[in-house]
Amino acid sequence: MSKNLKKEQMLYYLFEYLEKQFQLPGATLFGFLTFRAALAMILSLLISTIYGKRIIRFLLKQQVGETVRDLGLDGQKEKAGTPTMGGIIIILATLIPVLLLAKLENIYVILLIVTTLWMGTIGFIDDYIKKFKNDKDGLKGRFKVLGQVGLGLIVGLTLFFHQDVTMKEKLPIEEQRVLLAQNPDIEASKLFKEEVKSTKTTIPFVKGNEFEYADLITWINPDLEKYAWVIFILITIVIVTGVSNGANLTDGIDGLAAGTSAIIVLTLGIFAWVSGNIIFSEYLNIMYIPRVEEITIYIAAFVGALIGFLWYNTFPAQVFMGDTGSLTIGGIIAVIAIAVRKEWLIPVLCGIFVAENLSVIMQVSWFKYTKKKYGEGRRIFKMSPLHHHYQKSGYHESKIVTRFWIVGILLAILSIVTLKIR
Repeated sequence: MSKNLKKEQMLYYLFEYLEKQFQLPGATLFGFLTFRAALAMILSLLISTIYGKRIIRFLLKQQVGETVRDLGLDGQKEKAGTPTMGGIIIILATLIPVLLLAKLENIYVILLIVTTLWMGTIGFIDDYIKKFKNDKDGLKGRFKVLGQVGLGLIVGLTLFFHQDVTMKEKLPIEEQRVLLAQNPDIEASKLFKEEVKSTKTTIPFVKGNEFEYADLITWINPDLEKYAWVIFILITIVIVTGVSNGANLTDGIDGLAAGTSAIIVLTLGIFAWVSGNIIFSEYLNIMYIPRVEEITIYIAAFVGALIGFLWYNTFPAQVFMGDTGSLTIGGIIAVIAIAVRKEWLIPVLCGIFVAENLSVIMQVSWFKYTKKKYGEGRRIFKMSPLHHHYQKSGYHESKIVTRFWIVGILLAILSIVTLKIR
């Protein structure tokens, strides 16, 4: 790792000084991505578990307790008064390690920080209106959607137009063979073309595992390629909105959203690490995305924050994340997936979120259709979102959560396997 790369993260300066002046052992470790990622996870875990308790006490003093509507679910009444807005714990435990350990000049890290603050603010306003303005509906739905669309625009425009968002493609097979014949020990970087701006992304179960967004319009007229950014931004908006709403709907029982999200984000961390490493991307024959590996630091901190939050959020929960947490989680997952060009894996990787979204859409649509046709609304599920259906069926919420986690792990493994299915 080059020295300039090392100097681009905050704590390096301090430890460089300590190494020069006092020969502090291990100071140079801060130049390595894996060390910083491990440290970020440990730090976020400590912040979320140690200071999480203090934040919970503060929320209790402010009487930020959950108001529970009677939905006829077991154990529901006992949850009344549990402090909400616990998403603040996740946000703080993520951002502090990132600000200390990540390369803040990195455009991907900047985007994720903006996403966290943007969605966190929307969620906070929603929770604030619910708790302090005594409005159960919270922030109007149109304003939430407007916020999600706004974030989608920011992310889409930045990723398309920013000069540091590039990719590298491999040289043609014939050229690679010639170079390898000349030098079998050739550096992996020599087998790739120069960095280019591109609207290519990864798509599973397709030959080459790659898809060009421009192809969606160039079949009409090749000259339309210059408008590929419009398609990319529209898809970005849909993904950000869909995933953040999915995470929001999943946050219905203790530990479900946080645990499921930790599994998803950890998987995306693997994708980010291998996609940003030219040796691994060459070996696995996947898309190489320069500089994207830095978001591994953010992901490590985020996973640590989610696991630390679970300390207080597992059944029986001592705190709920509220929309402050759930909307933020969904937005972060969406942006990471788009940044590592794995957004078309979301239906598989985020299968739990998709199922929760679909259950609500199906339930509402079928109810409206049958009410119009028969004069009486009928339901597909006992209750939506999906996890409430299983609660109504008599399953304890701990069992539901554990089984959803298991399904999430299976979906994560399947997502990783798709890297080699061509």
